[in-house]
Amino acid sequence: MGVLDGYRVVDLSIAMAGPLAAMRLGDLGADVVKVEPVGGEWQRHAPAGGATGRRVNASFLSLNRNKRSLAVNLKTDAGREIVHRLAATADVFLQNYRPGVAERLGMDYETISGLNPRIVYVSMSGYGESGPYTSRPGQDLLLQAMSGAMLSTGREGDPPAPAGSYAIDAITAYSAFEGALAALLHRERTGEGQRVSVNMLDAAVAVQMQELSIYTVGGVPQRRGREPHGHTYIRAPYGVFATKDGYIALGMPRLDGLAVALDLPELAAMDGDADGHTRRDEITALVAARLPARTTAEWLEICARHDLWAGPVYGYADLVEDPQVKHNGSFVTYEHRTEGTVTTPGFPYGFSATPPEVRRGAPLVGEHTRELLGELGYSTEKTEELVAEGVLACED
Repeated sequence: MGVLDGYRVVDLSIAMAGPLAAMRLGDLGADVVKVEPVGGEWQRHAPAGGATGRRVNASFLSLNRNKRSLAVNLKTDAGREIVHRLAATADVFLQNYRPGVAERLGMDYETISGLNPRIVYVSMSGYGESGPYTSRPGQDLLLQAMSGAMLSTGREGDPPAPAGSYAIDAITAYSAFEGALAALLHRERTGEGQRVSVNMLDAAVAVQMQELSIYTVGGVPQRRGREPHGHTYIRAPYGVFATKDGYIALGMPRLDGLAVALDLPELAAMDGDADGHTRRDEITALVAARLPARTTAEWLEICARHDLWAGPVYGYADLVEDPQVKHNGSFVTYEHRTEGTVTTPGFPYGFSATPPEVRRGAPLVGEHTRELLGELGYSTEKTEELVAEGVLACED
C-alpha cells in the first residue's frame, strides 16, 4: 500500500515532464491511467538515445511504470465521453497539450471541473498559457538556453554548454508533482478542487533562486572568466580538472588546505571568499597546472586526508557499479511482460510506513482498455463495438 493508495490520476501528457510527474504519483500508490491515442503515445515509437525495445522502448519504460493504459480516440464523441466518465472518478487530471488543444478536445479545466468539482487539474506548458510565447515549442534545450543558466558555466568565449540531463523537463515534472500534492492536501482540508498551472520557463527561473537573486538583489553581473569554471557565482576552484589518468571534481575547497594538499604555497596567502572571486582565473590556472602530476585516486585520497571537497567524475558504467548507489538501491529491477528483466532508476524518496514500489511496468498500448471500461460501467459488448469502430484500442 502506498501513501496515495485510493487516489486516481488521469494522465493525458506526453514526452517527459508530464509522464514523469504522473509516474511519481503512481510510485506513491495512485492508480494512474495513461490516456493515449489508439496508436500509442509518440514517445513509444521514438528510439531515444538509439535504444529500442521489443515492444516498449527504454525511454517510455523509464517514464511510465505504475500506470494503466487506456487507448482511445479523443477526436470522437464516444472517446471523449469515455474520458469524461473517467475524469468524474478521478482525483488528479494532468495534461500538457499545446495551448488550445485541451479546449478543442473538451479536456479543459472548465469542462473537467464541471464534471468533477473536486478535481485537481494540473496544466503544464512550455512558457505559460497566455502571453507572447505560447506558440513556441516547449523543449528542454530551448528552455535551458533561454533560462540564462548556460552562461553561468564554462569559459568566456566558449559556446554555452547544455546540461548533461533533461534538466528543465525534470524540474518542471517535480514542480507539477509538488503542485498536485499540495492541491490534494488543500482539498483534504477544504473539499475544494482547483487548477494547478506549471510551465517550464517559470520552473527554470525558480530553480535558479540563488543565482538570479545574486544578480537582481546583489547587482553582481554574470561573468565567465578566461579559465573554465563550474559556476559564475561560486568561488574558485570549482569545476572539473584533468589528472594524470582522468578527471577530478573540486567543489570550492578551502584555499589554505588546498595549498598544503597540492603543494601550492601561492594559495595560502589568498583569501578564499574575496580572492576566490576576484582572482578566479589565476587560482583555476594554478590548480589545473598542478593536478596532472598525480592520478585521480591519489588526489582523492590526499583531498580526503585534508578534508577538502573533491570527488570522482563518473560515466554511467561507473555510476551503476558504485557501492553507495548499490547500497541505496538507487535502481530498481523488475520483470516486464514483453521486455523481460528491466533495470531503471528508482525512487528519489523513502517512507517508513508507505514505501514506493514498482507494481507494474510500463503498459502496452491499450493494455488496460477493457479493464478500465468495465470499471466505468461499459458492457463487454459495448466495449467491443467501440474497438471495432476505432474509438478504442486494446492489447489482447
